[in-house]
Amino acid sequence: QVQLAESGGGLVQAGGSLRLSCAASGRTFSTSTMGWFRQAPGKEREFVAAITLSGSSTYYADSMKGRFTISRDNAKNTVYLRMNSLKPEDTAVYYCAASSIGGRGIVTITRYYDYWGQGTQVTVSS
Repeated sequence: QVQLAESGGGLVQAGGSLRLSCAASGRTFSTSTMGWFRQAPGKEREFVAAITLSGSSTYYADSMKGRFTISRDNAKNTVYLRMNSLKPEDTAVYYCAASSIGGRGIVTITRYYDYWGQGTQVTVSS
């Protein structure tokens, strides 16, 4: 199995930045695409960003594009999410996800992913 552990969340003022980390352990060779989702209270979990195994392809939700950057360090089995120009509406629990799918897939939906972390809280104050 694969375990994912997020870290780096916290409280930041609007316009600030945070970098989230997701460390994978276990059968990491079964992991391909990695993604980030977020969920605010009373709202559905929404796609934030995704990155392929090699890092050659990245995907972003429109509202994140230009502000967030996803990257990975396979030697450390870690995926990062750099968040810049944070807004209060970015406040949510951020979840790391991993998929074993190596071929075609829809990386923006939760069902694409096999493994999930427990989440890390990001709070952006106005």
